[in-house]
Amino acid sequence: MGDNDRGERGERGGRGGRVRRARRRVCSFCVDKVTEVDYKDVNKLRKYITERGKILPRRISGNCAKHQRVLTEAIKKARVIALLPYTTD
Repeated sequence: MGDNDRGERGERGGRGGRVRRARRRVCSFCVDKVTEVDYKDVNKLRKYITERGKILPRRISGNCAKHQRVLTEAIKKARVIALLPYTTD
């Protein structure tokens, strides 16, 4: 085998070449030292939902578990009071 854990074919499953590992994203809330996520801050919340209105998972958004839970609750509150849509048409 090699240095990677994926066998001889590498991460992409191709025929060789360089194996590139993506860096782990850093939680933007931890960097800014945010204690609360405000559900009224729609511009910030929009970064964490897809075009279809789904909440981005933690592995894609890069948030830590603590802030992802708080963010999810804030998005759901914003949806209830119609600041954010549940889905798009």
